[in-house]
Amino acid sequence: MKNVVLEVKKNKKLSKDIYLMRLEGDLSEIKNPGEFVEVKLDKYYLRRPISVHNFSSNHLDLLYKVLGHGTKDMTSLEVGTKIEVLVGLGNGFDDSLSTKPLLIAGGIGIAPMYALIKKFNDRGIKPTLLYGVSRETDLVLLDEFAKISNLIICSDDGSHGYKGNVVSYLKEHNVDFDYYYACGPQIMLKFLKEFNDNGFVSLEARMGCGFGACMGCSIMTTNGPKRVCKEGPVFKASEVIF
Repeated sequence: MKNVVLEVKKNKKLSKDIYLMRLEGDLSEIKNPGEFVEVKLDKYYLRRPISVHNFSSNHLDLLYKVLGHGTKDMTSLEVGTKIEVLVGLGNGFDDSLSTKPLLIAGGIGIAPMYALIKKFNDRGIKPTLLYGVSRETDLVLLDEFAKISNLIICSDDGSHGYKGNVVSYLKEHNVDFDYYYACGPQIMLKFLKEFNDNGFVSLEARMGCGFGACMGCSIMTTNGPKRVCKEGPVFKASEVIF
């Protein structure tokens, strides 16, 4: 974990309420896809936890959705603005176990998938990505994801791709994979685990500190309470008690 000052290089609106921000500076503490950062914003005591979308040693991309006052204020950060960010938080995805990965994203759960796909690409693997949304207008970065993965789209209203959610798709189609890597709404992850628990899930939780001190993001697992910010946000699906 490291507190760094980063400079905003881009803050682009992609859809009605989803933005892509690029920050530059010392990002050497970020090691794995699935980690998160905590962004410090003026006027707020608590930092905002945001999943890492893509990263290198000197740049960080955050794909974020406006869900409250804090993320709304993030949309107004202009190019050149410098902000404090805690980086190197959480335990991310371990791609080394899989040779036939299935990546599953629901809504803004697509955010950590880009860096994970790139990690598989570096191993010569083009993973299948199952991307579910409520409606077509919620989809973002389709061209980018289509280049690096075998992309399958699901929409609840049928406006793009398969009509239905990602779990329904899996029940109706024979998708060949050894492990899945999923991020999305808790209800999606719950039903996914009930269908198949041979994978990993990235969880969201309300966080106070973001590094394990306050215990505010604890969840129950088969191995007792664990903190989303410290032991997670990525857990084995089989151990999470939803």
